[in-house]
Amino acid sequence: LDLLKRLQKEGFEVHVTAPRDNYSQQLQDAGFHYEAVAVNNNSKNPIKDIILITNYYRLYKKIKPDIILQNAIKPNIYGTLAAGLLGIPTINNISGLGTLFIKKSFSTKIAKFLYKISQAFATKVFFQNPHDRALFIENGLVSPDKIELIPGSGVDIVRFTPDKLEKKEKRPFRFLFVGRLLTDKGIVEYVEASKRLKKEFDNVEFCVLGPFYEENTTSISKTVFSAWIKEKSIIYLGETDKVEEEFAKSDCVVLPSYREGLSKVLIEASSMGLPIITTNVPGCKDVVIDGETGFLCNPRDITDLSLKLEKMLLLNEEDRIQLGKNGRARAVSVFDQNIVIQKYLDSIKVIIEKQTQ
Repeated sequence: LDLLKRLQKEGFEVHVTAPRDNYSQQLQDAGFHYEAVAVNNNSKNPIKDIILITNYYRLYKKIKPDIILQNAIKPNIYGTLAAGLLGIPTINNISGLGTLFIKKSFSTKIAKFLYKISQAFATKVFFQNPHDRALFIENGLVSPDKIELIPGSGVDIVRFTPDKLEKKEKRPFRFLFVGRLLTDKGIVEYVEASKRLKKEFDNVEFCVLGPFYEENTTSISKTVFSAWIKEKSIIYLGETDKVEEEFAKSDCVVLPSYREGLSKVLIEASSMGLPIITTNVPGCKDVVIDGETGFLCNPRDITDLSLKLEKMLLLNEEDRIQLGKNGRARAVSVFDQNIVIQKYLDSIKVIIEKQTQ
């Protein structure tokens, strides 16, 4: 949203295409032209994908944009193919490779093939971590001269500030998981680790904040999740658009994800001055420096996660606060969203200059 607002401020007319949901009206209220486009992120039906390319083609032909900025797998692939047919420059953001690249399969091979064809039409391709960038270069999926690395989608360091943290006082030590309720986010390991620690420690609670995402094949069922709540392994906080309020009530953020683009949750937690426990995988280890801003654990490893949770719990308060301070300093210097926005503005300027030559 902040990128769109900045573009608007710079004098650009901004159109937004996205599936219609609860946020569509907010985009319109913010003064953007909104166009609904039906995208099923989990569909592998080739006929539906051909229809999606056609829909993007019709939409782009109607809007006649000078530049298209795309994010997420299907827009990056099918939107770019449509834009290529119309000769419209695109700036793509590879914000993560998703389940396809975590569980390698025949679908992974198809995805690589589609990326290779589509990114040939892209003008600029942003990557959010060096591991994804290297994977694309090694597999010949995108030309290196189109690539630029950005620090995720950035964080609003004014909104996410340590000044909002609440004093702990007499409440239990609170671990907080923030993310969609998917297996790939490490929610199962988090819950199993919570069971182990709650047997040893009384004054600790494990909270979960985030939506169900039943369309995804790795989604946690509501039956299983309800059982976790009933047995008091976790406290479910539901969903919120003001995640900073839940960060403020917490002592440590935990994300045992299997892979990320560059975790928005982790850079927001860092900006809040919270220590973090996350996995030693792409998109997570790029945010957290082990022993300096938090602790890294092995992915899919309940025992190692439990050990790191215990280590954080037993850490003296002064050292724990210092981890958070280090994270805040890193967020300000590396992940400030203004760095990301400027990268976009610079790339747009280059495209405009070429168009006017």
